[in-house]
Amino acid sequence: MVTGTALEAELLELAGAVPDPELPVLTLRELGVLRGVHVHGTGAVEVDLTPTYTGCPAIEAMSVDIERVLRAHGMREVTVRTVLSPAWSTDDITPEGRAKLREFGIAPPRTRRAAGPVPLPLGPTRTRTTATATATDTATDADTGTSAGAPPHPETGTEPVRCPHCGSAGTELLSRFSSTACKALRRCLDCREPFDHFKEL
Repeated sequence: MVTGTALEAELLELAGAVPDPELPVLTLRELGVLRGVHVHGTGAVEVDLTPTYTGCPAIEAMSVDIERVLRAHGMREVTVRTVLSPAWSTDDITPEGRAKLREFGIAPPRTRRAAGPVPLPLGPTRTRTTATATATDTATDADTGTSAGAPPHPETGTEPVRCPHCGSAGTELLSRFSSTACKALRRCLDCREPFDHFKEL
């Protein structure tokens, strides 16, 4: 995000402090969806906002909250523009945002190894290994084809999803969708606590 004036930098900070409507523990800056702020003339500002995915229902609430905050700061005309390119990625979540997710009990998304196409390894469709698996066995992650507690996948470099409560790498996938489309529901095999995992995009 590049700002050209002190006013734009100030407005960017104000807009960036708006909490995400679906994950209020994060601000829009920490989520990485705020792309830029451009002041045009006197009292007119345009804000660039990138949704986490096309059709995200939260984009309207984000826009309304940004407009409210910037109008309260004296801007007469506020336009929030949806920018789809470059697309948002979970790599855009700031380190502070990842730490807040973990403290809130949500496993943050794993960092992708490199820019470019997201690798899609084909793996088993079951969320656990064979019926003989026990709570101390490794769990197979249907999203990545890796086993929890195992070293990174040799091709994707994907790390296991760690429990935000106890830090264990031994977790299992319960559902690919949780309270929102961007999160999956998992359970720790050590402390047995269920938790949300912010899926990688």
